[in-house]
Amino acid sequence: MQNINYKNILREIKPSKQENEKVKKLSKRIVEVINESAASMDVKADAMLVGSVAKGTWLTGNADIDILIKFPLDTDEKYLKKYGLKIGHKSIKKMEGKSEERYASHPYVTGYIEGYYVDFVPCYNIKNSEELKSAVDRTLLHTEYIKSKLTLEQQDEVVLLKKFMESVGTYGSEFKVGGFAGYLCEMLILNYGNFTETLKNAAENWNHGFSFDLEEYGTSNLFKDPMVAVDPVDKNRNVAAALTLQKMSEFIVASENFIANPSEEYFANKDIINDPLKITDKFNLRGTKTFLISFKPPNIPADAIYPQIKKTENSIVRVAESEGFSVFGSESWTDEHEVVMILLEFEIWNLPRIKKHLGPHIWIREHQERFLEKHGQNAWLEGDRWVVGVERDYVNAETLLSDLMTGKKSGYLKFGKHLKKKIMNEHKIMDLKVFLESDNIEGNVLEFLYHYLNNEELLFR
Repeated sequence: MQNINYKNILREIKPSKQENEKVKKLSKRIVEVINESAASMDVKADAMLVGSVAKGTWLTGNADIDILIKFPLDTDEKYLKKYGLKIGHKSIKKMEGKSEERYASHPYVTGYIEGYYVDFVPCYNIKNSEELKSAVDRTLLHTEYIKSKLTLEQQDEVVLLKKFMESVGTYGSEFKVGGFAGYLCEMLILNYGNFTETLKNAAENWNHGFSFDLEEYGTSNLFKDPMVAVDPVDKNRNVAAALTLQKMSEFIVASENFIANPSEEYFANKDIINDPLKITDKFNLRGTKTFLISFKPPNIPADAIYPQIKKTENSIVRVAESEGFSVFGSESWTDEHEVVMILLEFEIWNLPRIKKHLGPHIWIREHQERFLEKHGQNAWLEGDRWVVGVERDYVNAETLLSDLMTGKKSGYLKFGKHLKKKIMNEHKIMDLKVFLESDNIEGNVLEFLYHYLNNEELLFR
C-alpha cells in the first residue's frame, strides 16, 4: 500500500499563513464596518463571521467570506429584511466594494471586496433550534458547534476530505452538484476522527439509508434519504438531505478505489482537455448521435434553475424512449445567465416507418372484436395473440425533439415551470458535431462536454 504524505498535500491545499492572515484581517474589518453601519443607522444588529473561514476548514483560493447580521428575536421580519439589506449595501460601499442582491430564504447582499466575495446575510440571533425563524438562522449554531468540537488537527482532516471530494466531483450541496455540504464534511470527521477512517467506512460500511447521529438524538428514522446525518443542533433536520444517491455512490466508489490504491493524484486538480477536435473524435468513436438543445435561462435564483432543467431533461429522455428511440446518455449545464444546454446522446436515432403493436389474446373476445374492427385484415396471429404493424409518429429523433420544443408535442413533456416559455420562444437544436465545428466555443461548454465523456476519470486515479 502506497504511503501518502499528507503534510505535503496540506501545504498545497491549505491556505498559507499569509493568505489566512489576510482573510481573517479582512473578515474582522468587515464585521467592524457592519457594526459601525448598524450603529450609525440606530439599528440593533451585530455581525458574526460564520462558515468555513470561521471554522478554519476552507481550501486555499476558496475563501468565500460569510457574515451573518444578527437581529434580536423580536425583530419584525420586514424590518430585518429592509435593514439587513441597507446595512449590507452601506458596509460594502464603505469598503469600496461592488454589491449585488440575492435571494435564499430571504434577501441578502453579496459584495466583492478586495478580491473576495462576501455574503452579508441577515438572520435572527437564536440560541437553539427551537427559536428558529428561518433556515439561515441555523448557520449561527452550526458555526458555534463545529468550533467547539473540532480540534486543530481535525480541521486539517476536513480540508483533506473536502479536497478529495472536490477532486472526485462530489463536493457541494447546491443543486447543480447534489453532493456533500461543507458542514456535512465536518460532521463526518467528528464522527470518524480523521480523513482515512471516513473513507474506509464509506468504502466498507455505507449503503442506501446509512445514518449517523453525533448527539444520539435517535431521530434518524424520521428521514428516508440516501444518507441521514442528524443535525447536532436540530434533531429534526437531516444535514444530508441535499445529497443525491448518485453523488453518494460516486464517493463510495472513489473511496474504495483510494483505499485499494492510494494516490496523491486524488488531491490534484484534473487537467481538462478543451480541444473541440479531440472531443469530436471521442464522440465519433462511440458511433452515437448527439444533439444539444440550447436556450436562455429564466431570471430566477440559481438553486431554482437546476432542478427545473433536470426535470425537463429527464422528461425529454422519457418521451424519446416511449417513441422507440434509445438514449445512451443525457446531461445538462448552464452558466446560469446566458445559456442552458441539454445534451442527448442516442444509440438509436432513426427508426423504421412501422412498429409492431400487440393486440388482445383471442380468448378475450370483446377486445378482439374491437381490435379487428380497427385493424381488419392487416392483423395477424402470433400464438394466441393478435398483432398488427402500425405507423410510427416519429422515425427521426431530431424531428421529435423539434416538435417537443416548439409545442407540437408539448403535452407529453414535463417542463420545469419557468422554462416552458423560454424554450418555446427561442431555442436551438444542434447536431453536436456541427456545434463543435463552430468558432469561439466557450471553455465552460467544452469542460461540460469533457466531463460528460470522462466521468469515470473522477473515480479512478
